[in-house]
Amino acid sequence: MTAPPEPPIRLTSAVACSPDTDVAVLWHIAYHVPELRKWLVANPKADAPLLELVSQRGGPGVRQALEILFESMEA
Repeated sequence: MTAPPEPPIRLTSAVACSPDTDVAVLWHIAYHVPELRKWLVANPKADAPLLELVSQRGGPGVRQALEILFESMEA
């Protein structure tokens, strides 16, 4: 190894809603970080299966985030 490994990703709301975040990280958040699930709803890379998992697992603010998403789709 010629260089040290990169430090672990610090999971924040910015990471959860960034379109640059790897999909595997988004799934990790959906499974393991309930306080960041609402931010996944705002991520353009969040597909239907990921949003379904977020909906099923819930967490602080998830219902409200999904309601806003669905309302924006109706407009």
